[in-house]
Amino acid sequence: MDHDDNQIQVPPSFVALYSDARQRLREPPAVVRARYELSEDLANHLVEQAQAQYHGPTPSETEVLRRIHAGLCSAGSGVNAAEAAWITTRLAELLAWPCPALPPPAA
Repeated sequence: MDHDDNQIQVPPSFVALYSDARQRLREPPAVVRARYELSEDLANHLVEQAQAQYHGPTPSETEVLRRIHAGLCSAGSGVNAAEAAWITTRLAELLAWPCPALPPPAA
């Protein structure tokens, strides 16, 4: 995904969301890059909200992350289920919290 002049490096964990079994992209690189930028920005934006929840009504790291994940999985969130899981995992990394097991995407 770094064959053009764009300096944003999309991590393999995100590229995998848009790759088939033969590791070929199912979407154009520009689409994957745009979805990654949105997802990374959202994870960073959610850091403050997660910390506020943790120090407020939800004093459990696991529960904060599960609730945020549930919100990301809801209709109208703007992200798909795979992206929601990636964002939640990235948020846990940013917070240095263990990421809980996330429910599988609804069929």
